[in-house]
Amino acid sequence: MNVFLKNKDYRRFSVASFLSSAGDILFYLAFMTYASKLQNYSLALSLIAISESLPRLFDIFGGYLADRTRKKFKNIFLMSIVRFGLYGLVGVLFITNVSQWGLVIAVVIINFISDMAGTYAGGLGAPLIVDLVGKDEFAEAEGFTNGISQVITTAAQFVGSGLLLFLSYSSLAFVNAFTFLAAGLLYASVGVRHNKDNQPIEPQEVNEQKFFATMKTSYTQIKKASGLLSVVLVIALLNGALTSMGSLLPIIMAGNRSTMIISTYSFTLAVIGLVVSVGAILGSTFGPQLFKKQSVFFMVIVAIVLSVATTVAAVFANIFAIMPFYFLLALVVSTASLKMQQWLVTTIDRKILASSVGLLNTIVMATSPVMTTVLTTISGLGDVRYALFVLLAVELIILFVAVKLSVKTKVNKEEVKSAVVVNK
Repeated sequence: MNVFLKNKDYRRFSVASFLSSAGDILFYLAFMTYASKLQNYSLALSLIAISESLPRLFDIFGGYLADRTRKKFKNIFLMSIVRFGLYGLVGVLFITNVSQWGLVIAVVIINFISDMAGTYAGGLGAPLIVDLVGKDEFAEAEGFTNGISQVITTAAQFVGSGLLLFLSYSSLAFVNAFTFLAAGLLYASVGVRHNKDNQPIEPQEVNEQKFFATMKTSYTQIKKASGLLSVVLVIALLNGALTSMGSLLPIIMAGNRSTMIISTYSFTLAVIGLVVSVGAILGSTFGPQLFKKQSVFFMVIVAIVLSVATTVAAVFANIFAIMPFYFLLALVVSTASLKMQQWLVTTIDRKILASSVGLLNTIVMATSPVMTTVLTTISGLGDVRYALFVLLAVELIILFVAVKLSVKTKVNKEEVKSAVVVNK
């Protein structure tokens, strides 16, 4: 919190991110509610889930382009303006006479393009945050920002649920558009102020390596940090399972309204978001201190066990059994994520930081679109319970792999320590 209160530029930068997230959640909730009312709601919700997960595969390219970008503030501003225009177009589509399925497909495509712009903006943001707060305060800043982002996201979900009672889908799309405009202006204000004061924080030196050479350098540096790559691979498998569960829950809710719905469909989505958000907030704010002595591997294994419990609860379609496991899962995962991020920032060369973050994000996210596509397709063609059984089998395999890698990494560390003692 100290870095947020003391660092004016970082505070503006964070508020811009908060605005973008809030607007996105408002519209996502509205779009999911609209899709849930279609006759073939399972297919519609599956398309939305796929469009949300696919752009994450391109984080590696977004990070690479960001490292090659000199005027990072200018470009992060331009990405916000592009997304402002895209969601303005969505608002216009909702008030035209487009067919329901034509509208869903058009918005899914626009949302995909917007998220692609977001991957580049995310790549631009990572090195700028390090420049604004410094490497030593990065974990504190990220933890606080993540926590506040979750608070705002949660509030936006409930606000959106209420706004849907008297505002149209097009109105919420326009609200989302203007949050991106406001975010862009805040990003620009930070960059302009530093340029006027002749204190540009953007590095004069940028990455000049070709794409594959950059990836090779990033991979080499990551591999040197013993155990980091193994952690990333396990988290990638876990993330695929988590993303799939998030995509399946709205389908389960739509098909089991008597046991899953609390008041209304949109309100239930908001409640689930609240549960996950509170867990993530607590994990981001207090997790690193509470689990300071626990390894990242330990946190990941606990997360997988909680993921299995969540899936089993989902099989029985009981919202009150799902929520406590989902809460604990969010808490543990957010803590493990912060530990891994701090490890990465202190390991990687600043000039290829965005590329390295993009590489890790791509590895972590690569399983998400594949598993989401497969499981939602199974759900759309058959029964959502079949998809849950497949997910459960995958989670058990992940648990076995995580335990095995954890034991192997521990043995390797002991061997290295023994070798050092012998040499002495």
